[in-house]
Amino acid sequence: MIREFYDKNELGFSIIWIIAYCILASIGDNISDELGIAKVITLPILLVLSLILFLFIKRNNLTEKYGFCKADIAASKMLFYIPVSILLTANMWYGFRVNMSLLETILYILSMLCVGFLEELIFRGLLFNAMLKNGKNSAIIVSSVTFGVGHIINLINGSGAELLPNLLQVVYAIAVGFMFMMIYYRTKSLLPCIITHGVFNALSAFANETGLTSKEQIISCILITLISGAYALYIALEIKN
Repeated sequence: MIREFYDKNELGFSIIWIIAYCILASIGDNISDELGIAKVITLPILLVLSLILFLFIKRNNLTEKYGFCKADIAASKMLFYIPVSILLTANMWYGFRVNMSLLETILYILSMLCVGFLEELIFRGLLFNAMLKNGKNSAIIVSSVTFGVGHIINLINGSGAELLPNLLQVVYAIAVGFMFMMIYYRTKSLLPCIITHGVFNALSAFANETGLTSKEQIISCILITLISGAYALYIALEIKN
């Protein structure tokens, strides 16, 4: 039944997953906050979603379609992913800080690894491939922009996100989404994107955001956007399949 719906409406399938992920993750965060233990409910929800989606892909022989394979372009041509490695340090640019208890830190890190897996598979995998039949360029743009704009949900889900940091996150998330999209499109592998995304998010557990000024937040946003955008353009213009 699920496979039949997927075959008939691949785009609808991806949209349902986007909505389900956003709603369930937000509910998990809100309940976790009410219980006073960050991600204690969110993590089980994300694990279940990850397992369901991966098993669907595995059992229906869709692993190669969705990038669960080795990159078919040498790392040297991808500049050894050095720009991506630089971005992984972004959460440490203003110092290192333990922001949560040991239990909450573990729950947070595991949750963020799941977020990296789900968001890459949903936005770069499901959504992009569903739209690819309508044109490569539009699929790349919609996937990247949808991924970035989707972060605005933090303003309305009761998570307490402030306006400026969240809007800046939307801006650089579009650029990062474009970068991940080009990595996946050129290498045919989603694994570098999943790993990088998960680690980047997980390291935010140790970000020192205490007392950050608006200027510092804007500078970080500009740097992340420039590095992501420049690397994405390099991949798009210099590397051919």
